[in-house]
Amino acid sequence: QPCWSEYLVTRIEQNMIVNCTCPISECCAQPTAAFIYSIVSSEEIIVKYEKALLRRYVECCSNMTWCTNPQGCDQILLKDGLGYGAACSKCSWISCFNCNFPEAHYPASCSHMSRMTCAKCSHGFCWRCLKPWRPNHKDYYNCSAMVSKAAWQEKRFQDYNERCTFHHHAREFARSLRNSISSIRDRPKVRNLTFVLDACKVLEQARKVLAYSCVYSYYNQDTESMDIVEQQTESLELLTNAL
Repeated sequence: QPCWSEYLVTRIEQNMIVNCTCPISECCAQPTAAFIYSIVSSEEIIVKYEKALLRRYVECCSNMTWCTNPQGCDQILLKDGLGYGAACSKCSWISCFNCNFPEAHYPASCSHMSRMTCAKCSHGFCWRCLKPWRPNHKDYYNCSAMVSKAAWQEKRFQDYNERCTFHHHAREFARSLRNSISSIRDRPKVRNLTFVLDACKVLEQARKVLAYSCVYSYYNQDTESMDIVEQQTESLELLTNAL
């Protein structure tokens, strides 16, 4: 029993318990949950074991997933009927279930959020890091294809990327402000600040839409339709800045 206990605890600690088999090489039998409960006495290890089982269960269910909030959330979400964006009931983070991007990104489509390619050296990069180039894109500045079209595409990307990054930073500012206000809301002699909290929520949402509008505009070059989009975006940006 001590040998089994040490073996199982090690497998649980290494997050390898789900597919765990008998330590004898010729034996493919897997320990049952009842057996593990009878051998492992540490409550802390049992909690880790149960979390491993839960993770495995969620991974095996095509209609279930974890909340994708990068700040951390252990809520399990159901994909059925939620479509493009789903708000977590615990943290209110809105996830996208149609692609691997961690956040709903309207008006940019899922294909917009995928990899991009350098016009000069064909090196791939993405919008997720919100930086013009990945840190390992060392060959970019040594590209020999110095053509005007490539230079124009580079400048165009940088312009949209800077705007996208600005709105993401502004969104973080609105979130930080909302958290600060929430922390003083319960203090005595402080009047109701609900309207300020609501304003911060609107700011967060507006900045998010503006950020992903940059991605949408970058990929869409239909002059006639984009004139309307740019006008709407400019109007939203003016109102957001005023708020």
